[in-house]
Amino acid sequence: MCTGTLFPGIVTGRYICPGWKFYLNTNEVVSVVFLLSGLDILGYSLLGILLVINFIITLTVVFVERKKPSAALLWVAVLFFLPIFGFLLYLVFGQTIYKERIFRLKEEDDHIAKEVIAQQEKKLESIHVPPEDKAGDYLNMIAMLLKNDQAVISNDNAVEIYTDGNAKFDALLKAIDGAEDFIHLEYYIIRDDTLSRQVTVALARRAREGVTVRVLGDAVGCQGLPKDFFRELTDAGGEVAWFFRSKYLHINMRVNYRNHRKIAVIDGKIGFIGGFNIGDEYLGKGPLGNWRDTHLKITGTAVHSLQVRFFMDWNHAADADLGFEDRYFPSPEKQEGTLVQIVSSGPDSRGEAIKKGYLNLIANARESVWIQTPYFIPDGSIMDALKMAAESGVDVRIMFPCKPDHPFVYWAGFSYIWELMDSGVRAYTYDNGFIHAKTIVVDGIAASVGSANWDIRSFCLNFEANAFLYKGDIPVALKQIFAEDITSCTEVTPDMYGDRTFTVRCKESFSRLLSGIM
Repeated sequence: MCTGTLFPGIVTGRYICPGWKFYLNTNEVVSVVFLLSGLDILGYSLLGILLVINFIITLTVVFVERKKPSAALLWVAVLFFLPIFGFLLYLVFGQTIYKERIFRLKEEDDHIAKEVIAQQEKKLESIHVPPEDKAGDYLNMIAMLLKNDQAVISNDNAVEIYTDGNAKFDALLKAIDGAEDFIHLEYYIIRDDTLSRQVTVALARRAREGVTVRVLGDAVGCQGLPKDFFRELTDAGGEVAWFFRSKYLHINMRVNYRNHRKIAVIDGKIGFIGGFNIGDEYLGKGPLGNWRDTHLKITGTAVHSLQVRFFMDWNHAADADLGFEDRYFPSPEKQEGTLVQIVSSGPDSRGEAIKKGYLNLIANARESVWIQTPYFIPDGSIMDALKMAAESGVDVRIMFPCKPDHPFVYWAGFSYIWELMDSGVRAYTYDNGFIHAKTIVVDGIAASVGSANWDIRSFCLNFEANAFLYKGDIPVALKQIFAEDITSCTEVTPDMYGDRTFTVRCKESFSRLLSGIM
């Protein structure tokens, strides 16, 4: 039994004991909270200041940033009901007030590049697809992406698929060693480890022999690199730039607006795009074990689109003006190949082109929609599209990791998976290590491979690039790869939903609640 008062002078004459009824007015509750933190009067002052700041942030969220209503309401709730946590969360994930100013210059750079794209469009606007070819069903989608993202379509591309990091980086290093004019690399993450040093040494060697070498890394993704990591390369004449680097802090708190793209262009003839970053973990040597990803090597006119994408990002990050010389866009050998569009999206564009591409692929499906993604936090439009496809008899399958590298995102993703299963969507956890592939293949006819995850962050907040592919052997091969991966998976069943523990249910619910602002 409790005796006396727990907080003398604050709740005089009242007892606070488990199971007892007690009544405190608002001032007393606030006093108790801050006394528990060793504060008191100072606590009142800090709380008052924080509430004023949060009120200003709320006005900014509603009237300046003009977030989507669901996200805005969630931010308002978090800022007022969890003031300290909400304030810190907003600093890291929420603030977008400087978005227009930050990317104004980039939009100007992109406008210059789009003039070049427009010239290419005139040459490529009459892609012929035979009426009997099922890829013709995607002509409206191709036109939409061309209008929405200036995504030029070309039909002379040879494409190779890599699902293993060793094979992918062997191919990249071979292409680097064979470079004669220039090498352009753009990666979200470059680690300080054996593979990254091997790539850097190869780049420095080519730079010393007169090849132009440029490396663009993301300031947050590469923040663990020593300052002298690229010294050998820069001493050899290579150039290195960082995307969206903080000018004020050594620790960059801006987790939004990251350049998540993984692109390489060699001599304008060979291009790489997909999910692999540069680091030992992508060879299966990290804590997550075997690394299953998907990357493409492209030769053909689509490489020009990768080149333009690199130029736009480099000019912004390096405050440069490379220009669009003919040397960067050599004419490829004429050949009949895979139809490819390189589609980009990011906070500097308002079209959400990659998400719209995903939606269009789902809408065109007649038999199957098979998706691989490490993170699955879809918005309402994606959820509705997948539900309608499954309810219409389309075989919809989603494959994601059995182990999380980001637990919050992992548990939130499961909450959406359970909901989709009610509509007939089938889900699989990949058990042979970690799956990082970002792919969709529809009917074995059309597909997308790139850097964009199936989450709100990739759709709206990060800079992404995907290759959309139509007809030819590549969509068929991607579907076969998915089928082979299923042998290393466990299917998630409705019975598992009912068997979840209370702890798991809480993790899912809390993670989903905040998924709209993370």
